[in-house]
Amino acid sequence: MKQFVAVLVAAMFAAMSFAAVAQDKKMDKKEKMEKMEKKMDKKKGKMEKKKGEGKKKSEKMEKKS
Repeated sequence: MKQFVAVLVAAMFAAMSFAAVAQDKKMDKKEKMEKMEKKMDKKKGKMEKKKGEGKKKSEKMEKKS
């Protein structure tokens, strides 16, 4: 009977550990996706700023003409 209890406790511990590891991996994946999205947003912002500056320069050239 003592062995049964010991095996049951060990199985519960293993299941909880497995669940915790799976949850950590899931959280890591979400964090990586969020970081990538932030990087993409920054790149888009820089690209839009550059496009806006290009338009301003071309408008200045047209005004000079």
